[in-house]
Order: sequence, then C-alpha cells, then structure tokens
Amino acid sequence: MKRVPGSELSAFFSRIHERFGADEVTFVCIGTDRSTGDALGPLTGTLLKEKGFPHVIGTLAAPCDAVTLEAEIGRIPAERQVIAIDACLGQPGSMGLFLVSEAPLAPARSMGIQLPPIGHYSVAGVVNLMGPKPYWTLQTTSLHQVMIMAADIADGAVAGFGLS
Repeated sequence: MKRVPGSELSAFFSRIHERFGADEVTFVCIGTDRSTGDALGPLTGTLLKEKGFPHVIGTLAAPCDAVTLEAEIGRIPAERQVIAIDACLGQPGSMGLFLVSEAPLAPARSMGIQLPPIGHYSVAGVVNLMGPKPYWTLQTTSLHQVMIMAADIADGAVAGFGLS
C-alpha cells in the first residue's frame, strides 16, 4: 500500500490502464450518501459515470454500502478487473491523502464491520482522523473535503485511462 496525494493518482490508474482497458474494469465505489465522510465512494462513482466509465457500481443514486456490497460483488463478471474505492479514517498527516494498492480493500474496517475484501486494486481516501467514535467522525467530516477528494480520484482515473 502506498500513500499518495491526489496529484499522483493518475500514475496509479495509468499503470492499471497499461494492462486493462476501461471496458475491462469495474469500479466499485463503496459508501453511503447518508454520511458526509462515507459519501466518498458514491460521489466518486457518480463522477466516474459522468466522465464515461462504462462499469461503475456505487453512485449517489444507487449506493453500494454494507447492506448491498456482497450482492453487488456477485454480479461482477469474473473476467473484470475490480478497482475498489472507499473512504477511510487515518493518522494525523494522512488526511486528504490516498492509500493505493494492487491488492483488495477491506471495507468498513474502521467501523468494526466484517465485510469481504474486494478489488484487484484499491483506493482508500483518508477523509478524517481515526478517533474513538468512527461513526460520529464520518458523520461530521467536511463535505467540501470529500467532494475535492472524489474529484481527485475521478480526474486521476480519467487521466490514467486516457479518457477525455
């Protein structure tokens, strides 16, 4: 796992694009529109769809959350490469950065929920600091910060996959 600023996301997506086209990838954008901090996934998914990516699960209109995640995973064709995107809480100095990996993401870990790992690749955006009350922290996270981070991910994916 590597910690990068938003400006370096395009390089991460470019490395994926060297192996797979946009039509071979499914973005799974995890989260809910009912919590500002946890809205990173659905906001990103909405932007990815608007920018022309053909296979996106998890948008503001149809979030992919803890309740629907396993069913959504089951609908992804086996030949697709999955890029999982989720919000996370982190340490001081990490807020606003992204944890990128060529490995699965463990969704809802900061909330203490056990969900199956997902993705061949993953992007976790550190939307706020880890604290004793993660649910409350996600509820009170700055929407402005989350929107900037969602745009960074979507813009990085567009640049990395060469979409215009």
